[in-house]
Amino acid sequence: MTQTVTEFEVHDIRFPTSQQLDGSDAMNPDPDYSAAYVVIRARDGAEGHGFCFTIGRGNDVTAAAIEALRPYVVGRPAPRTAADLAALHTALTHDSQLRWLGPEKGVTHMAAGAVVNAAWDLAARSAGLPVWEFLAAMTPEDLVSLVDFRYLTDVLTRDEALAILRTAEPGRIERARRLREDGYPAYTTSPGWLGYSDEKLVRLARQAVADGFAQIKLKVGGDLDDDVRRMGLVRAAVGPGVRIAVDANQRWDVAEAVRWMTELAPYEPHWIEEPTSPDDILGHAAVRAGQPVKVATGEHAANRVVFKQLLQAGAVDFVQIDAARVAGVNENLAILLLAAKYRVPVCPHAGGVGLCELVQHLAMFDFVAVSGSWEDRVIEYVDHLHEHFADPAVISRGRYRAPHAPGFSARMLPESIAAHRYPEGPVWRARLRTAEGITP
Repeated sequence: MTQTVTEFEVHDIRFPTSQQLDGSDAMNPDPDYSAAYVVIRARDGAEGHGFCFTIGRGNDVTAAAIEALRPYVVGRPAPRTAADLAALHTALTHDSQLRWLGPEKGVTHMAAGAVVNAAWDLAARSAGLPVWEFLAAMTPEDLVSLVDFRYLTDVLTRDEALAILRTAEPGRIERARRLREDGYPAYTTSPGWLGYSDEKLVRLARQAVADGFAQIKLKVGGDLDDDVRRMGLVRAAVGPGVRIAVDANQRWDVAEAVRWMTELAPYEPHWIEEPTSPDDILGHAAVRAGQPVKVATGEHAANRVVFKQLLQAGAVDFVQIDAARVAGVNENLAILLLAAKYRVPVCPHAGGVGLCELVQHLAMFDFVAVSGSWEDRVIEYVDHLHEHFADPAVISRGRYRAPHAPGFSARMLPESIAAHRYPEGPVWRARLRTAEGITP
């Protein structure tokens, strides 16, 4: 008998990372890393966990948007197959009234992604496989069936996507073996938060290199002279053989981005990330053409259409998918196929809370079954909050180790959920009492 979903839980989970300025950048000076978190349970006990990442205020809005999707899940069959997961993705992203709020972008689209990702967690756990392997075991035909090709067929047809996947199919087993043995290349942003002191910046940059990372990233965009000085400090600390990427977090207009990066160029930045508005495709193209540093973006790109246009316009050198920004695994598969069509490396955005855990699966699947390459490809890593997950991301000598536990690595520990639920969890009760001048 088909097992139905009987439970649908939504939690507003927040971590007070602003206390130490972890995650601070030029646009987001005081983030509290947060997750609008959803759990779906089937009658037979199968569970799926998913979430949207936010940085504090508004996490309750995202949680409410997830709650609005309850009728599409509860009382319906628990998804187990590619056909089930395709049908759920379509149902969640095609509700005409909810779609009006986007369409296919913003809070409602992110909420759909949280539920879609929870469904993938349930399906992969039921199959006894991590999501990257669950995906990589599917046929090219099954994978293509997961993608919504509407708005894409002018640059990527179903037949072209099939051809990409069929080309990669013969090497899947060998690449999966290599992935298990070697892991996937990573870079770290942990040294480079804008609120850190010079001493902490230099110390953490040196430590990252000692830990095996061949690339680190600095936040920029607060003050040009200060950025030039900080870049010089880090370049002197790590030497010429380590890549240093920089990230402006959407801080600049186009002309300002060109001027800023021209000043930083002598220190050989590997890329400039999010130099301007994430919606400004032509602006990114102008930044790419106007200065010598390569351009990366995507963590705030709203959907597959924005990625399509970034690639069409020649606006990016690196595509940065985010596991919890677009509508989950299905839409990220579309983006991976678009990047493969244009032969642009995918270097996922991570960090946050749980994003490293999720996106490692997508990059590893891409290596095994889509692009077949990790040349010029790295997954971001930030050493924050992994201890709250049952199957945390594991880094060894600057590389992600391939997850082996079934699922999407998304399950947060029950005690962490209880402690950090907002505003009633004890972490937040204590902090709010302190803010009000009351002794905890």
